[in-house]
Amino acid sequence: MSDDLYLGFDLSTQQIKVIAINPKLEPVLQVNVEFDVDTPEYKTRKGVYTNPKLNEVFAPVAMWIKAFDILLGKMQAAGLDFAKVKSISGAGQQHGSVFWSSEADALLASLNHDLPLEPQLSPKAFAHDMSPNWQDHSTAEECDYLEQKVGGAEILAQVTGSKTHHRFTGPQIMRFRRRHPSRYANTARISLVSSFFTSLLLGRIAPLDVSDVCGMNLWDIPNEKFNEQIIQLVAGGDENEKDDLLRKLGEVEPDGGKNLGPISDYYVSRYGFPKSCTITPITGDNPATILALPLRPLDVIVSLGTSTTLLVSTPVYKTSPAYHMFSHPTSKGLYMGMLCYCNGSLAREKVRDEINAIKPLSEASDVWTSFNEAALSVPPLGSTVDGIERLGLYFPLPEIVPDCKAGTWRFISDSSGLHEATEQSDTPIVDARAILESQNLSMRLRAGPLLSSTGQPRRVYVVGGGSRNPAICQVTGEVLGPTEGVYRLELSNACALGSAYKALWSVQRKVISDGMYESFEDFLSERWDEKTMINKVDDGYRKGIWEKYGEALAKFALAEKLAINS
Repeated sequence: MSDDLYLGFDLSTQQIKVIAINPKLEPVLQVNVEFDVDTPEYKTRKGVYTNPKLNEVFAPVAMWIKAFDILLGKMQAAGLDFAKVKSISGAGQQHGSVFWSSEADALLASLNHDLPLEPQLSPKAFAHDMSPNWQDHSTAEECDYLEQKVGGAEILAQVTGSKTHHRFTGPQIMRFRRRHPSRYANTARISLVSSFFTSLLLGRIAPLDVSDVCGMNLWDIPNEKFNEQIIQLVAGGDENEKDDLLRKLGEVEPDGGKNLGPISDYYVSRYGFPKSCTITPITGDNPATILALPLRPLDVIVSLGTSTTLLVSTPVYKTSPAYHMFSHPTSKGLYMGMLCYCNGSLAREKVRDEINAIKPLSEASDVWTSFNEAALSVPPLGSTVDGIERLGLYFPLPEIVPDCKAGTWRFISDSSGLHEATEQSDTPIVDARAILESQNLSMRLRAGPLLSSTGQPRRVYVVGGGSRNPAICQVTGEVLGPTEGVYRLELSNACALGSAYKALWSVQRKVISDGMYESFEDFLSERWDEKTMINKVDDGYRKGIWEKYGEALAKFALAEKLAINS
């Protein structure tokens, strides 16, 4: 650790992580704290609390602060020389909101370095002790109201980049105001998880991030300002209430590489950070992930974690209710297109477990062995010699895309058309391939408009836990058909890595002209060593197979409609 260091934090659903890199982009330290394990007193399950009666999913803000205390201690114990840290950025789980009290600013500014953070801030710094989680589905009424008042999903998507979604912060604030009016009235400022984390580091409440703010259904992306009509609807319809909510939200920082100021003196005195250590805006976890790779036109990132997410960088602001558009986290004039699915690894694991139940494994075998064998033993679309094809939809949780209730639907396509299949003895085996095809067909159906006229990507980069599974990577390559193949990012945490790159760029980016800086993409490309950072895991495009899946897209779209209306 003789070089300068740059930190990228990741405050995700189940844990908080950090990666330290040197100026050569080389990781020198990775540490994590798992909420369920390391902060057991909060009794969360997978980092959250759930209230199924109200479709609520939320997390205690104090737990995040306590976990940050523990993480800093682990970094210290691992021998990190905090004095070498030049800049910090990070990522926060998207759409979560933190409601600060009127005491928050004073408490953040007067932290005692002899004490940990959590007892100094909780509960006095907060008007509400919980933060809604991205898995929350409690805002159906608010979403319907906003779309109806604005003029429909298409118009809302044109303005804010997305139609209304249950997890988005605007509907969540609206519901919070209705259900907890006194707590809302006592709220001085509202942060996203990203700006909440930035505030902890700065010792004052930070502005919202230019990319993460797009996950609120409140930000007018083309005009780069809050949409006052939507703000007024969320705030209660009154002009004064609108102005009050605007004050609570505060400013939005347009420069993703901005030096927001030095780190709080608390960390200087307690851990030995240098006074010159700068804080760069922390963004959302998905925008941070797109920074982990030097993406070129037609490149796609597929994140295979708890949720499945597709990300693409594009200069074209082309909206649709079927996907999300965000301002790019570092590059003005670029946008991030995103598809996000609740049913990622959970759905795959459910099929895996059903297969393992009928085909027990030896103790030495990997739990995915039988699933992978099944997935690769079935031909594309489960095709038979008489022309029958199979499609399926697998939603253990209510799905975001499409907006569909939980359930499993299996379909047969034959000469008479598409119809639901009856149970068959080989169902779990066929499901192994069908679920991978289903998740990738959905991405191909919706991501096409963000790519070339053919909808075919150049490269697909896979990240997250599922990227280690060869069957998942192969079917992803077959369905999406990238011309140059499927590549895996070898470092496990893409959004922490992208955040660390962002911290480095913010300090070392060159000044091109007055007020203009070297782009993040150029900066990263100059330093990127493809041989050590990524590994090709599948050839991608296979002539005949990609076209076969293309012919199935219309049938798949019909299958989704049948499931939605069932």
